[in-house]
Amino acid sequence: MSDVGRSRAFYADIFDGRVVLEENPCIVKVANSWIIMNPGGGPTPDKPDIVLRPPEPSDTVSAFLNVRVADIAAFYSDARRKGAEFLTEPLDRKAEIRCYLRDPDGYLIEIGQATGMLEGVFADR
Repeated sequence: MSDVGRSRAFYADIFDGRVVLEENPCIVKVANSWIIMNPGGGPTPDKPDIVLRPPEPSDTVSAFLNVRVADIAAFYSDARRKGAEFLTEPLDRKAEIRCYLRDPDGYLIEIGQATGMLEGVFADR
């Protein structure tokens, strides 16, 4: 995270999270999960030769956060009202309805609601 305070505010606001720990690491409790944020940094004994940093602005990603909600229309409306910027509106893909947004550092977040997959209907490839 380039700015832990900004990211902490984003996750607490957009996901109605509760800040458990402000810094080092920052922990925001969202539903029954925790989002843990660090500003990055250099190698440590348990990850030698690894440097952590926010992604460069790009349309190429190697991983993303995947969040499932019970009512995607309500989440989308509430998050937009709070200032979240989505790549598209929620799209029905048969198995699920989903959309994507980015956090303040550019990390991609998928928001989805299971629909057809609950009855064995899956998205077209």
